[in-house]
Amino acid sequence: MNKREFLFRAITDERILIVIVGIALLWRAVISSDEKISFLESACSGVSLFIIGWLIFGYMYSMSRKPTDWPVSNRIYRSIAVSLLVINIYVAIYYGMRWFGLLRVEISVSQDYIYQDLRYVIFMMYYCVAIAAARHLRGMKENYRLLIKERPKKGAKNIKEAIFYVMTHERTLVVVIAAAILWRVAIRADNGVTFWESTVSGISLIVWGWSIFGYLCALSVKVRHKIDLTKVIQHVALGLCAINIYAVFYYGLRWYEQICRIMGEVTETYVPQPLDMVFKDVRYVMLVLFYCAIVLLAKHLVKAYEDYTVPARKS
Repeated sequence: MNKREFLFRAITDERILIVIVGIALLWRAVISSDEKISFLESACSGVSLFIIGWLIFGYMYSMSRKPTDWPVSNRIYRSIAVSLLVINIYVAIYYGMRWFGLLRVEISVSQDYIYQDLRYVIFMMYYCVAIAAARHLRGMKENYRLLIKERPKKGAKNIKEAIFYVMTHERTLVVVIAAAILWRVAIRADNGVTFWESTVSGISLIVWGWSIFGYLCALSVKVRHKIDLTKVIQHVALGLCAINIYAVFYYGLRWYEQICRIMGEVTETYVPQPLDMVFKDVRYVMLVLFYCAIVLLAKHLVKAYEDYTVPARKS
């Protein structure tokens, strides 16, 4: 084993990644002990996410460009790279606005530090899951056996396959993204978001995200005899689960704060600034983009399952 291979195995080792997540958790617990986050503390958090996120994106993108006899493997790398790109852009927008004082309050003055801690830990978890998936992705690509002649010819698509084809088609996802943007523009026309508008936005994301998660879990059970492919699907599902928890936590805090305001139990007098409201729209659209990337990834994972045959054991 050469140094490059040793380094790759060390970086993608699940135990190392668990330690990294533990360090991230301890880091946020320490800096949030006084319920305040200084600029230097925020800068350390942001820079660490930048470096890890863009390095993983660069690796995934470079792997998607390598020549191969199995094109679907490149598409899997590319889809993961797109999902990482979305998260990276969101992180860049958030910390850029935070550092330049353009973003002041996301949920409430008293609860923002909790939300910031959770976001940092969850995004670090997502990056670590993507790193862990890289080992199994490479193993899947190196160990596959594509037997085109042995695959039976497909007949007409049944209803289930037709629905899956339509839902995962690129044009359908473009329509979903356009609809999300138009929805946020429409509810922003009166310079505010009501409780029911926030509820519609949140429920649509939560239902969609957990539905994809459930599908990926079912797919991992279906392909359980193909170890590397199963591990890749499980890591994708785990990363998606982390982002789903982030969405649930945000909208849960948001709805709780709005309900308290309606009931008159909130005494805060802070009025959200225009850029605070714009960032809420950016967050919603970014989550939609992320889920669309995962839908495309699921489509390619299904294709890989249809093509991928575990190499025969050596006698």
